[in-house]
Amino acid sequence: MAGGDLTDPGSSYSPTVGFLYTFNLIVGTGALTLPKAFAEAGYVLGIVVLTCIGFVSYIAATFVVEAMSNANAILKAKKFDEIDSISQETHVEWTPREHDVIERSPLIEEQNVYEERDSRMFHIKERVEMGQMAALFYTRVGTYLFYICLVVYLYGDLSIYATAVPKTLRDVACTFINGTGPFNMSESDPCWISSPNLSRMNVYRIFVACFAALLGPFLFFNVQKTKYLQVCTSLTRWGSLSMMIILAAMWLAQGRGHGEPKLVELSNFSSVFGISVYAFMCHHSLPGVLTPIKRKNRIHGLVFGDFFSVVALYLLLALTGIFLYKEPRDLYTLNFFDTVDPVAPDFIRYFLALFPVFTLSSTFPIVGITLRNNIRTLFSSITKQEFSWGVEKFLFPLITLIPPLSIAMLTNEVQFLVGFTGSYAGCVIQYIVPATLLYCSRRMVATLIPSSVGTKLPYQSPFKHVFWVWLLNLWAVAAIIIITINHIVYRK
Repeated sequence: MAGGDLTDPGSSYSPTVGFLYTFNLIVGTGALTLPKAFAEAGYVLGIVVLTCIGFVSYIAATFVVEAMSNANAILKAKKFDEIDSISQETHVEWTPREHDVIERSPLIEEQNVYEERDSRMFHIKERVEMGQMAALFYTRVGTYLFYICLVVYLYGDLSIYATAVPKTLRDVACTFINGTGPFNMSESDPCWISSPNLSRMNVYRIFVACFAALLGPFLFFNVQKTKYLQVCTSLTRWGSLSMMIILAAMWLAQGRGHGEPKLVELSNFSSVFGISVYAFMCHHSLPGVLTPIKRKNRIHGLVFGDFFSVVALYLLLALTGIFLYKEPRDLYTLNFFDTVDPVAPDFIRYFLALFPVFTLSSTFPIVGITLRNNIRTLFSSITKQEFSWGVEKFLFPLITLIPPLSIAMLTNEVQFLVGFTGSYAGCVIQYIVPATLLYCSRRMVATLIPSSVGTKLPYQSPFKHVFWVWLLNLWAVAAIIIITINHIVYRK
């Protein structure tokens, strides 16, 4: 997941630009951990898991689009004088403001007028974030649970960023290599031969502290006008991923591959599943990216094209990586930095090795501020009061910063953090929340706008039968149970 909002709320753009924004939103850090996950779980199991999760994630994305459409219709319906309260009425006979138009129209055309009006109401014009939809469709307890899951996921996201950047900097800076080679370095090994008492783990923690000192202060303010920063980040991401795939394919064609991946290794199912879930994690940011698109008549096709392209990219990256390298690193970019055959030119080595530093450092403040605002919203809805200046400016940023930095100080296992975040919080946000939002929004639409029931509405999910809603929920619950059992049985 690329994290953060890539768009200016007041801007609009073409479907092509929307396609690119959505693609960039999906592709993030998770892609760099896929080669190692495929190598450990076996490439057959990896292909099956990644493809299935890509398809199910697409279904969930179409649910988010329909829920956005339903939310727009309900917010418009609430503006009519005839609808006083959506929480007290079980059925409303709604007389539209267009009544005078309907009176002047022939009676035989009345049904067509109603259908046209209903269709216009469901157009996605207003940006409704997932948190707003949760407050609109869920009960108070359901809204609290949503925010808790979102906060846990964002904490995991920040922990991954606070781990991946310092680990990358440490691995680039450290020059000591023991007799077993660069792939088997211990955290207790010295970082430099001239400083035997300064271990690799201690240098990593120093970089964590530097990361906190440089980027932490941004969480005490608001980050705005990030358009050009995001464009540079996107170009870096595209360039790095393309370079890794092209180099790996070229070297494999020259017979320089050393990888001997397994077919299936069930003991590592939980890791490849969690990482694959995290790799498609974008649903909580879809409203901000899809709403500004000018022509949305083929929005489901656009989203399908994005998910199909991302699955193809991920498979190319993972499969070339596991056949090229015998032991892919947990951050795949570091394989290209190691001075083992095949060796890339120095510029490419350093550019790829520092790729996570460029992209994640620019994303960390945006995700951090998103988490800070969600924590404030959660506490505000619980306490029902305004917070003092000190609490707003200092306490909430500290609550946001301290947990992920503490986790980063304790461990630098990026693959574990990605797998855990994707397996649990990711499953809820990516599958259960879109399915339940859609189910609850459909019920509310049937109550408030009964004339729309049975008509073909714009942005309706291709998976419109309620069977798909329950299937998505069952998929998420079954996945969490299987992952938990897998962790317990194969715990190392």
